[in-house]
Amino acid sequence: MSSQQIGQARRSKRPPVIPDDVTDPAVVKATGRGTLPMRVRWSAPARSYDLADRRQRARGYEQVLVEGGEQDVREIIDVDELITLWDELFLPDHVRRAWADWIAERRGIELPC
Repeated sequence: MSSQQIGQARRSKRPPVIPDDVTDPAVVKATGRGTLPMRVRWSAPARSYDLADRRQRARGYEQVLVEGGEQDVREIIDVDELITLWDELFLPDHVRRAWADWIAERRGIELPC
């Protein structure tokens, strides 16, 4: 099994994290350029993401949605921006379904899975 297949198998078993307070306006979201912590970007060298750049923001969101813990999701994922980026994100089916269900329930927006 290649390292990519191992990584995909590991990701497919990790349940998605959706903190109850992900939309809390008191939680300041990350902006600008930043490097994801090793616990999120564990399978590759450290990489800086410019959250002002749509493509880089999408790649960073993918990493956080798949590998991030509650604090990572809370501090990085802006749900309105997640909805805007939705069709550009490459996510495992179970992560995409969990977030689509959460958004449908809380925002009344149906997103494709």
